[in-house]
Amino acid sequence: MDRAVAAIAGWMPQQRWFGGKGHAPELRVIGALESPTTEEGAYVRTLFLMDDASEPPILYQVPVVERAEPQASPAASEHLIARLPARGGVPGGAPEGGDRWLYDGPHDPAYTDALLAMIVDEGEAIATGPGAATARGRYSGDAAASARPPRSAPATVLGGEQSNTSIIYRPAGSAPIICKVFRQLHDGDNPDVTLQTALAGAGSPHVPATVGDVLGEWDDVGRPSGRARGHLAFAQEFLPGVEDAWRVALAAASAGTPFDDEARALGAAVAEVHLSLGELFPRERPEPALVDRITGAWTRRLGIAVAEVHELGRHRPAIEAVYTRARAGAWPELQRIHGDLHLGQVLLVPGRGWVLLDFEGEPLRPMRERCRPDLPARDVAGMLRSFDYVAGSTALALPERAATAARWADAARRAFLDGYVAASGLDLSAYRDLLAAFELDKAVYEAIYETRNRPTWAAIPLNAILQLLQSAPLQASVAPSAGRPSSMAE
Repeated sequence: MDRAVAAIAGWMPQQRWFGGKGHAPELRVIGALESPTTEEGAYVRTLFLMDDASEPPILYQVPVVERAEPQASPAASEHLIARLPARGGVPGGAPEGGDRWLYDGPHDPAYTDALLAMIVDEGEAIATGPGAATARGRYSGDAAASARPPRSAPATVLGGEQSNTSIIYRPAGSAPIICKVFRQLHDGDNPDVTLQTALAGAGSPHVPATVGDVLGEWDDVGRPSGRARGHLAFAQEFLPGVEDAWRVALAAASAGTPFDDEARALGAAVAEVHLSLGELFPRERPEPALVDRITGAWTRRLGIAVAEVHELGRHRPAIEAVYTRARAGAWPELQRIHGDLHLGQVLLVPGRGWVLLDFEGEPLRPMRERCRPDLPARDVAGMLRSFDYVAGSTALALPERAATAARWADAARRAFLDGYVAASGLDLSAYRDLLAAFELDKAVYEAIYETRNRPTWAAIPLNAILQLLQSAPLQASVAPSAGRPSSMAE
């Protein structure tokens, strides 16, 4: 076991989902699970590995397949973690004998089939090794057995992801499925699962249909019960051959093509999702403690930004004045929201319209915070900032189109707000200070990120901060549509 964990520790830093950049992991096995497989000589394991070198420690889910013989496919060698000597396998792995070959699970058909079968059949994994971890699949699709997906299907891993691993299943004669394997585990329900499952169950056309999920438990000495519970995987409808809204909008801005109709429809879709979430989950009144928590986060982030982005120092009083006005102004009830909404989280599906994805919330926020009610203005501000980013990135690539791109973004922002108001019935004028504060806070965060990671892009949020401070209060459409309830009504 020690050799297997050491091999994984050497392999993990090269994986995109590894969160401890800049240090070598120090792994400790919290639990291990065995999943049934029909493939002879293959042993499917899911390891719960705590990286104690991170501060705070991070718990990872690492699915692996231990094989008695190497896979024949040349591509399989790219996902080989290690060749292990006898007596060096994973907890509860292959029987003692010769050497073993350890593969990254999502790239191995033994694991992908075992995962799909666990969800479709609502199966359970068996605990092996230390701890008493558990995992059980839950099917949330059509209740009719004939409508269930097959238990086995060709699978590939979606490239480009950061914090998770997504597996695309393409079963013959059935709709494709995407299953997200959560790499970093947290106690508590994952909003990506709970919110989308509830919306799909209520018939919302603005999220993919759900298939099911895997819920796990593991030892956690930091909790009073000594146990933690959270989602391990989530499967839903895959929408192939469509582009996300960022690419669609970027192409339009680069070509100078108006995006008003699309932005207006997107605003309506976001409003309808907010209305549904407000009905499906409890709301909270904006008590002083909740207002303090939100506005305190703005102030803390601004302090970090001023320390790292020196250009912001002279603007700090003006930014704080916006925050003060927002704090003293009108606040709606808090409800569940997307939490990290931008154009990259939305797909334009032909014949269906806009579909929202990835309801996990901001990845850097603790899971317990991501599961709390929040303000819909956070989502609206995130989308407004995204339109500005389209214009800014267009100007960087095509400087001669900077002025046209800026006008494009202004029109798209206004159309988005028009669509949101028309669908929600919300009078935005009551919350314009709050929306301005959220948009400023988002731009401040972006300034920190770009300064740290892409200095040549830092001008995009910095220019936006100046414009937000210089602009008059929000003058977009503010009249609510008759007969529609407000998603931010007090």
